[in-house]
Amino acid sequence: MDDLLKIKVTIADRVYPMSISANQELSLRSSASKINSTIKKLEQNYAVRDKQDVLAMCALQYAAKLEQNNNNINSSKDQNDEKVSELINIIDVHLNAY
Repeated sequence: MDDLLKIKVTIADRVYPMSISANQELSLRSSASKINSTIKKLEQNYAVRDKQDVLAMCALQYAAKLEQNNNNINSSKDQNDEKVSELINIIDVHLNAY
């Protein structure tokens, strides 16, 4: 079993201790930093009552980005599937011509 690192990340002025694998540390710290940056921007741009409101807005932004990325990936996959089908049809036409 992999050795776990014990780290602490701070999100919205709260410390969260975590036990993670070494290969997760960079991405978790980077994610926490991005969340804190988003929280700061939201607090500067909107009248926010408490951290829970800011965290909800932050979560919504990241969920919307994830959804958009998934839609883009699915759209690209559909386009690639169509291109592959077109190429197969062209090959079939040329093979049947002989």
